Amino acid sequence: MDKMHFIEQLALKLKESEAVAERAEEEAREAARSAATESEKKEDGRAAIEFGTMATAQGARGRKAQEELKQLASFSKQALPTFGRKSPVGLGAIVDIAMENDQGRQERTFILLPVGAGAELPGPGGDGYISVITPASPVGKALIGRKAGDTFEVVIKNESHEWTVVEVN
Repeated sequence: MDKMHFIEQLALKLKESEAVAERAEEEAREAARSAATESEKKEDGRAAIEFGTMATAQGARGRKAQEELKQLASFSKQALPTFGRKSPVGLGAIVDIAMENDQGRQERTFILLPVGAGAELPGPGGDGYISVITPASPVGKALIGRKAGDTFEVVIKNESHEWTVVEVN
C-alpha cells in the first residue's frame, strides 16, 4: 500500500478541519458582537459569553489542526520506514489485525502516524478504509513493537479485546 496516499488524505482532512474551525470561530465571534439592540445585549449577556467561549474553542481547534499539519509534514519529509513480516510495528507501519468476536473473525487495517487518531481514510481508488492510530492511543500503545503472529490484548472503552497481528507493512 502507498503510505503517501494515506498521509496526503490525512493532510486534506486536517486542512478541512482547520478551515471549518476558522469559519466557525469567525461566525461565533460575529454572533457575540452583533446582538440586535443594546437592551438585548444586557438581557442576553450570557449568550454573548457563550458565543465568545465557542469562538475561543474553535480557535483552539484550528490551531491544533495547524500543529498536526506541521507534525505530519515533518514526518512525511523523512524517508518513510519500510516494514516486513518480521519487523516490529513502529511509526509509519500499516498493520492488519484480526479479532474474534460474536460475528466471527474480523480484520481491520491501521496506519500508525504521529497525528490524526481516529481518522478513517479511503484507500486508493476508494478501495476500503484504513484507520489512523497514534502512539498515544490505546491501540497504538498495544501495537508498538509487535510482530506478525503476535497476539495481544487491548482495552477500549473499558472492554478487553484480543487481537492478532496478521501483517506489518
